[in-house]
Amino acid sequence: MERGKEIVILDASVVVKWFVDEEHTEAALTARDDYRDGRTDIWSTQLLPFEVLNALRYNPGFGLDELKSAARALEQYRLALHPVLGEMAEVSATAAVDLGITLYDAAYVALAKTMGRKMYTADEKLLAKAAKVKEVTHIEEYSPPS
Repeated sequence: MERGKEIVILDASVVVKWFVDEEHTEAALTARDDYRDGRTDIWSTQLLPFEVLNALRYNPGFGLDELKSAARALEQYRLALHPVLGEMAEVSATAAVDLGITLYDAAYVALAKTMGRKMYTADEKLLAKAAKVKEVTHIEEYSPPS
């Protein structure tokens, strides 16, 4: 019997690294390549494209053409983007208040907690504040599925 694909949750701090070379880019690209090659599925929140494009907007190497190209690339990846509504919104609000983080970050944490999956991030501040949340993991700890 064939096992299902491993599902990983990525936040915007990881996906931005698909477009810019910075610390932890190699691990982020490994996660992307595992998805692209069919070894994993990537889940995230519907906020992801907005957050990624916003971060790229303020990167000095990105002009309008590069932003448009990144937007097209994000669409072509066809990631599973989950809405932050209903129970997800409530769990996000609770996580934001309990952990002292933004609702944007809390949405990724809520998705991981609700789905019982690991969430990978490169956001050091989020990692510090969510240290007791077992699902929240640094992208450097990502390893390809066996």
